[in-house]
Amino acid sequence: MLLRKTLVAVLLSTTAGPVYSKNLETEMNNDIPQPPVAKRQPHTATYHGLELSDPYFWLKDQSYPKVDDEDVLAYLRAENSYYESVFEPLKPTVEELFQEIKGRQVEDDTSVAVRDGAFMYQSRFVPDKEYRQRVRWYVEKASESVHTPDEQHVQVLIDENTLATGHDYFRLGSLTVSPDQTLLSFSTDTTGSERYKLQFKDLETGEIQSEVMENVADAVVFAADGKSLFYTIVDDEWRPYRVYHHILGTPVATDRIVYEEQDAGFFVSIDQTTSRRYLVIESASNVTSEVRVLSLDSPEQKPILVSARKDDHLYSVDHHRDRFIILTNDKHKNFRLAAAPENTPQMEHWQALVNGSDSTYLTAVLPFEDQVVVEARVNGQQQILLLRDNSVLEMLDFDEAVYTVSLGDNRETNPEFVRLVYSSPVTPQTTYDYHFESKAMVVRKVQQIPSGYDRSSYVTERRFAMVRDGTMVPVTIAYRKGTALDGSAPLYLYGYGAYGSAVDPNFRTTVLSLLDRGFIYAIAHIRGGDELGYHWYEAGKLDRRTNTFNDFVDVARHLVEQEIASAGNIAIAGGSAGGSLVGAALNQAPSLWGVVVAHVPFVDILNTMLDETLPLTPIEWPEWGNPIKDKQAFEYIRSYSPYDQLRPIAYPPILVTAGLNDPRVTYWEPAKWVAKLRHLKQDDSLLVLRTEMGAGHGGKSGRYESLKEVAEEYAFILHVLSEQGKN
Repeated sequence: MLLRKTLVAVLLSTTAGPVYSKNLETEMNNDIPQPPVAKRQPHTATYHGLELSDPYFWLKDQSYPKVDDEDVLAYLRAENSYYESVFEPLKPTVEELFQEIKGRQVEDDTSVAVRDGAFMYQSRFVPDKEYRQRVRWYVEKASESVHTPDEQHVQVLIDENTLATGHDYFRLGSLTVSPDQTLLSFSTDTTGSERYKLQFKDLETGEIQSEVMENVADAVVFAADGKSLFYTIVDDEWRPYRVYHHILGTPVATDRIVYEEQDAGFFVSIDQTTSRRYLVIESASNVTSEVRVLSLDSPEQKPILVSARKDDHLYSVDHHRDRFIILTNDKHKNFRLAAAPENTPQMEHWQALVNGSDSTYLTAVLPFEDQVVVEARVNGQQQILLLRDNSVLEMLDFDEAVYTVSLGDNRETNPEFVRLVYSSPVTPQTTYDYHFESKAMVVRKVQQIPSGYDRSSYVTERRFAMVRDGTMVPVTIAYRKGTALDGSAPLYLYGYGAYGSAVDPNFRTTVLSLLDRGFIYAIAHIRGGDELGYHWYEAGKLDRRTNTFNDFVDVARHLVEQEIASAGNIAIAGGSAGGSLVGAALNQAPSLWGVVVAHVPFVDILNTMLDETLPLTPIEWPEWGNPIKDKQAFEYIRSYSPYDQLRPIAYPPILVTAGLNDPRVTYWEPAKWVAKLRHLKQDDSLLVLRTEMGAGHGGKSGRYESLKEVAEEYAFILHVLSEQGKN
């Protein structure tokens, strides 16, 4: 095992020398890779009479979002170099895992074709290519077999591989065809900054047109006549804040501002109703929303406000026949369905369709012309329900005890079926078309595993762990048959627990590489997510935020007590806010974990919440609290912020990732966290940081490059736990 020797580097002064110092043992023994040690530079600030010291403040480039400080870049490159040296002997394992995981991917995989008017649309992978092609083909009759086209009639709309050429990073944002089927709008991001460039392609000539919009968010909605469109731009702080109306063929500089959000705590987004008759403009924070609608037949009109924002009122709006359907939490935290006349959508005209329920948490509604489909969690299980005329919700049945089912790609306004996507930890993703009239559930596609997969070889279970305050927290576990549940098997524990985002028990081909090596895979459905309803989310935010971290630690301890796992033989992983989770769990119970993986971790919570110039800070205050105005929030966040709570103790091996262009979790958070860990940790365990210098929050963008990152994570975990098992 590659161990970091006891730190003997001398931390440099604040006035001279490079920004990091290699451990002096590197000079004495070049065969032993040593990490860079960041300099400590005094920096203090006072809030509410309390002093906050941050010796690694300098790692935040003061010209951000541009990062051109050579001292900062030198340190990040040095960490990357150390990362490479640590992983050099692991390359055979990484390659083995990568080929194994890659072998489970269909080289020429295609999506299930979806009908939209006279065309079928599909995305395809070309063998050995990183990105997809987006294609379509014409169909004359609705009844004909349209899922296997004559290839000579297939039109390539966009080849992402061509657009990605010459870029280290590439992501396609929106892809929208005009109502008359002659123009394609598409947006691209080639840095990971999530600032998209919007362009247009003439689908008759194949020509890319000269009109370009910069700094665009990823949604586009065409007016009904196809002669104009709506789009949203982001400001200098990466906040989507302004909606524009663009008339095709006119200068972009003359585009009309349809809506502008003045509150820095609200982000703006746009969408089109299922009926395609209205533009929906939503301005929202994490807990409050405000919606305006505008007829796409009259794009020059002003949007109509549905209900003015009110603290903690979340609602969304869709259109159905001659009415709007509203999903709202105004009367129940688990939301209800209401309807309002098309011409008077204001709140005083809302009429109840489905009342709120303690057991049924409504999460989405899809109103087709003749059917209304609802997505919900019923007693914690994700379900699909149909709204009947008497306002009764009828639930579709599935066989497994633990699964995930959600609405798929549904584009037409009045289809004969609704497309669903289903999976479980042991059942590959399956695409169904549920036919309303016959009630037949037709399988359209089952995810194929080219290297082979026997579902009967694996087991999944739902258990409950009692945590320290008496709450019962759900836990999903999966393992290969024959794996001993006696504490001897290594455990991979995953969690998130923030923003009301559930971690559903779906199928992941990558996890098979762990299960086949004797691991138990577990998901802790901790508070802060919404697995058990909106109250589950509220119980893990603001002044109850530590419930999330306590739940995660206590789930692990429960699994140890049940002899499913053993302390020190547990790998934990989380990303973004899940990085906050593993960072806090690391501080709370360092000896419980055998290895920690933190992807783009949000670990410098207090400093970030104190910096209102950052794009996500104002909108995050309803989630974490506002430490600028509230002393109690300051002290509470400080009490759990992973960066602030590091102390001089022994920590387990840790793998950390970051993205230089990440607008969500800025690169300096993981960089500062690692630098402080190196200074304080009293052990010789591995601590490695890899910063993607040309990517953002999602890491590398290509399908194989992203799989390689998973292989590196697993190789690190396998190596560390294997070496610890020898000691």
